Amino acid sequence: MAKYLIVNADDFGLCRSANEAVEELFNEGKLKSSTVMLMARDADEAVRFAIDHPQYPIGVHLTMTSEWPNYRWKPLTDGKSLADADGFMWRTSKEVCQHAKLDELEAEIRAQVDQAHSMGMHPSHLDNHMGSLYGHQTGRFSILKMTLRVCGEYGYAFRMFTSTDKRLCPRGVPYPIFRTLAVPSRIWSRRFGVTLPDYLIFPDWTADLMQSYAHYRETILRIWTDIPDGVTETFVHPCVESDEIKSFMAWWRNRVWEYDLLKDPETHEYLADHGVQMISFRELCEMKKK
Repeated sequence: MAKYLIVNADDFGLCRSANEAVEELFNEGKLKSSTVMLMARDADEAVRFAIDHPQYPIGVHLTMTSEWPNYRWKPLTDGKSLADADGFMWRTSKEVCQHAKLDELEAEIRAQVDQAHSMGMHPSHLDNHMGSLYGHQTGRFSILKMTLRVCGEYGYAFRMFTSTDKRLCPRGVPYPIFRTLAVPSRIWSRRFGVTLPDYLIFPDWTADLMQSYAHYRETILRIWTDIPDGVTETFVHPCVESDEIKSFMAWWRNRVWEYDLLKDPETHEYLADHGVQMISFRELCEMKKK
């Protein structure tokens, strides 16, 4: 089997800087999948773009956290366990796993998907902001089971992995533990009929990686091409450089470099030269049907 890579642009709708980057990358053929963060302030524009461009696979970025100090949002539902004392969503995925009631999480997932539908959007897939619906932060895998069940009911693919490879193990995570994380997603995705990628690369934004753009580019392309046969997904958060993104995000440069990386024609030439074909979530679903 060949090596396929899904590079999904998360946080579409977060701000104008994100929207400008994602729309440009789609229109230039440099991006194949993205997901909209529906509670963000510029989500309406992102949804309109998805509606106007049905050829682009754009899904819903299920969001259960609100982590930026100067830019926060509340749940779409009135689930009390989904919010902190100020009424905003929890800042971390661990807090979501610790506090959120399962039925209120499910209601919020459905509210976000239903809102996309009500706006006229036809999502291509679902994924999850900050991994708060995986449950691995506290071993609460009932959250993942519920999420996959809901995805199956809606008929959408989801971001999680069914297989592991030592090359893709996140920094600081023992490989035996990483390998066990694939077991529940493999079992439940089959039970509920949910399409998942085979493998998942979690981005690594360490200080060493970000010492220069050249070093960042070289490292990421090495990671993106040193993958097993099958379908591997990774995710980026492209933004154009602006005062807007700098006003609420300390690590804005990471996102600008992700935009630069995808915009660079040499990135796509490098992937092709190393036998890696970029595909979309829509193509993943078609492949898994065969």
